[in-house]
Order: sequence, then C-alpha cells, then structure tokens
Amino acid sequence: MAYQSTNPYDGKILATFDDHDAAALETRLQGAADCFERDWRERSYAGRAVVLKRAAALMRERAGELARLATLEMGKLLAQSAGEVALSAAILDYYADNAEAFLAPETLASRAADTIVESSPVGVLLGVEPWNYPYYQIARFAAPNLMAGNVVMVKHASNVPQCALAFEQLLHDAGAPAGAYTNLFISKDQIAQLIDDPRIRGVALTGSEAAGAVVAARAGQNLKKTTLELGGSDAFIVLDDADLDKAVKHAVSGRMGNAGQACTASKRFIVVESMADRFLDKFQQALGNFSAGDPLDAGTTLAPLSSARALDTLLEQVERSVAAGARLVMGGGRIDGAGAFMQPTILADIDAANPAYKEEFFGPVALFFRVADDDAAVALANDSPFGLGGSVFTADIERGKRIARRIDTGMVFINSAAVSSPELPFGGVKNSGYGRELSAAGIQEFVNKKLIRVA
Repeated sequence: MAYQSTNPYDGKILATFDDHDAAALETRLQGAADCFERDWRERSYAGRAVVLKRAAALMRERAGELARLATLEMGKLLAQSAGEVALSAAILDYYADNAEAFLAPETLASRAADTIVESSPVGVLLGVEPWNYPYYQIARFAAPNLMAGNVVMVKHASNVPQCALAFEQLLHDAGAPAGAYTNLFISKDQIAQLIDDPRIRGVALTGSEAAGAVVAARAGQNLKKTTLELGGSDAFIVLDDADLDKAVKHAVSGRMGNAGQACTASKRFIVVESMADRFLDKFQQALGNFSAGDPLDAGTTLAPLSSARALDTLLEQVERSVAAGARLVMGGGRIDGAGAFMQPTILADIDAANPAYKEEFFGPVALFFRVADDDAAVALANDSPFGLGGSVFTADIERGKRIARRIDTGMVFINSAAVSSPELPFGGVKNSGYGRELSAAGIQEFVNKKLIRVA
C-alpha cells in the first residue's frame, strides 16, 4: 500500500490505496491517448473552457470539504487550505478565460503574403506533483495544458491520495471526457516506464532536486521536453531604510506559511548591520507567539509538518548545523505530543563551511545573516545553489529594483514575501529548475509553435 493518507496531527491512518498494476496503467494511458486524438484536441477553446469553468465553480461549492481534506492529509491550517482551494479555482478560471488569446496565431512580418505561427497541442503529458499544496500544484499544471488541448496524467504524492482523487472527481463531474484528466497511483518504476512510452509527449515535475535530476535524465534519453520546479532557499533582504515592522510581518508570514513547507518560503534572512539586532529581536518575539494545535481548530497558529519523517529530517538538519558551529537563537526541537510539530527555530552565525549555508530547510527554520551593505547582501543572496525567489525590503523602490535585478533568481518581490497569483509567472533558475508555470508563459511550455508560410 504505497499510497497512504495519514493525519500528521495525530498519526492516525485515514485511508490506503493500492498502486495501479500494469494492466490498469495501460488502460489509463491508452484512454488518455484516445481522448486526445478523438476528442479533446478537436474541441474549441470555448468547448474546453466550459469544462474548466464548471470545475472552478465546483471547487468553490466544495471548498469546505476540499479544505478539510487537505488539512487532514498534509496538516496545513484550515484557513490556509481554504485559501489554496480558492487560488486553485482562480487558476482554472484564468486559463479558461485567457487561453485562446494567449495561443492566438501570430502573423510574422515576411515577404511572403501569408506567414503565421500557430500553437497546437502535443498530446499526453505526465505531471509528477508534490504534497505541500495538493490542489494548487496540480491546478497550475492541468489548467493551462488542458486549455491548450493537451490531456494530462498526474502522479500525485503518496501521502495525499484523497486530495488527488478529489481533484480528478472535480474534472469528471465538470464534464471532462474520460482520459482528459487521469489520476495515477504508480511507483517510481512505473513513472520511468511512462516516460519511456512514446504516447507520453512531455513531463512536468515539481519536487526535489534529486527527483528532478532523475526525471529530466530519463526524459532526455527519450528526447522529451520537461519543466522542473524544484527547491529553493529564498533570500529575504532587509536594507537600512526598510520599514522594520513591515519587514518583520512579512518575514513571519514568509517563513511560517504552510508551516514553512514551501519552495518559495523566505528562508535566508539577510539584514544590514544597522538593522540586524532590532530585526532579530522583533522576529524572535513574533515567532515565539505561535501556538501548536489541531490545524482544524481556528485558534491554532502552528500546524504540524506533513509527516513524522519530515520532522525527523528537519531536526537532523538543525542538529548538524549546530554541530558545525551555527548558533541556536531559539527553538530547534520537536514539540511534545503525537503530532509532527517543530518548534519555530532561528539559526545564526552560519559560515560557508556549515551545511546549512547551502541546504534548503523545509519547515519553520529561519537562517539569519547580518551583512555590511547592499553589495554584501546581493553577494550572499546569490551564493546559493538555488535560484527560485527572493524579497527585498526598502523605502526606496528604485533602489529595490536595482537590487532585484542583481539577484540571480526567477522571481523577486519588493516589500513583500513571495506571493502567487494566476497572472504571475512562476519558476526559477540554477538548481531550482527551469520552465515557467502560471501567467501567459505557463501555457506556452507544451505546445507546438508551428510555422505556416505561403511562398
């Protein structure tokens, strides 16, 4: 039983599901291929939009049920689960409303009388998705690609199987034909088999560096395109003219949202010397106010991590960091009880030889650095294998833009922690992956840009 739903608040097993065997997988894959060839690719944008608009409406109708399910399976605070459901529905609507304009034929200046580039779907796509945002992650993969005329198969994380099934049911109830959206309960070996299969035309993965390297290598052997959204260790830079209270407020939300389990979470807090002591004092006080409890309870402010294993990994990282010379400013341990709770933690005095300097901490652990000036802040921000997002806090917006342009990442937010919205392109560089999701860019990744030229 590889797919198992376990409540991280109390450790109780909620449901288990068997992997699809070879015959079941073949049936699903052929069903997807048939749906693409015989139905979905031939539908108009308006015809596809009807399905996605209905799915968005159903998400909103079922918001309470879907939010509760996400909280039970991966532990996030119920209000945050509800926010994720709302964002996912907005993504479905966004592509239903805008896909046709995004993929409109482009007329090129040419001596020929008629030269255009058209966008056409490529076929069956495989998405390999993580647990930390069980609806949002698949919405941002499925919505643009379905509207482009592709069909999608989704291998979701093994600890959120009920969320995976609920999303598939949404599409079916919205009128999607069999094979347009297919949930898969499959093993790593079966993922490899799918990537090898000529009916799969592209692969999108959101996950770890290790998983991304394996999937990209396998796809490359088969000459198939991939997009990868991997880890991050986003810098949160506070300059000497920043609004300190605002910076601390966003530092807390940027580090503690989703219990810190986000690739775009603020993780490395880089503060100029003149602000460092005051920032650290206020930041520590704010983190000390979090209260662990049942994530279904509106009064709870600290959610558990997604699993006992995730907690053990984070505790081991903190222990190694301290052993290598990091100073434990606060926290650092588990919170007693049945749940997978981690104390909000701050590590400081981290030098380049410390493993913490280059690692991603996927949970409520903040790394604090003090620097002399703007140049030192940029240098430290860029001294990372990751390049996903980042933040800059300053009263001078033009100064903030200059700093942002020097930071080697896919996204930078000025005077804000990272945010996500359907119209904002999402993706990174370096070990954070390649390709973009969301916005107009997200629908361009898996389409054939076909030149048609009349001589």
